[in-house]
Amino acid sequence: MEVKKKSVAPVYGFAIVWVLYCAIFPLYKTWHFIALVCSAVLAYVALSAVFSGKTEYIEIPHEPARTGDENIDALLIEGEKAVSEMRRICAAIDEGALKTKINDIISVTEKIFLNLHEDRDDYRQIKRFADYYLPTTIKLLGTYESVGQSDVQGENLTSMLNRIDTALDTIQDSYVKFFDSLFENQALDIETDIVVLENLLKQEGLLKSDF
Repeated sequence: MEVKKKSVAPVYGFAIVWVLYCAIFPLYKTWHFIALVCSAVLAYVALSAVFSGKTEYIEIPHEPARTGDENIDALLIEGEKAVSEMRRICAAIDEGALKTKINDIISVTEKIFLNLHEDRDDYRQIKRFADYYLPTTIKLLGTYESVGQSDVQGENLTSMLNRIDTALDTIQDSYVKFFDSLFENQALDIETDIVVLENLLKQEGLLKSDF
């Protein structure tokens, strides 16, 4: 969301002009006070034109979509938290190639949890994914973040970072395969529907028998 923040310069200018005017000029007639107010307001307007403030963009947190099922909603929230933590770690890492890997993992993770909205029968599989795979992945990423930010360089630390970097390739591939496995039952159902449809068409003479 775009938020416009006003500058404090006009307020300070108004106050400074007010104080200086009171210190320099007399204030015992009505027009003296009118001149004081006009001078302070003029300073405020002029500074407002010069210091118009700045525009900032803030991210508005959103609630995960609800399904009405307590267990599924809890799992979706867990997935949101995991994705948020991975995004935080990714933002703290400078290596471009590694950031790409993490973003790919995040993308697949989001798709895995999104699948819960479409097929609640996958709950157990995704729950296992959230209980075992995600915590280990986040732990590895957290280790890379903390070790990578260390000023101390050594053979063991370098080896550890390289090992995690390599492991992320395996993790990314495994996540993709896991996501694909969620559609196994749907693929079987579609194949069954196609076979039934073909048989019906054959019976009606609308499809060649050798199709």
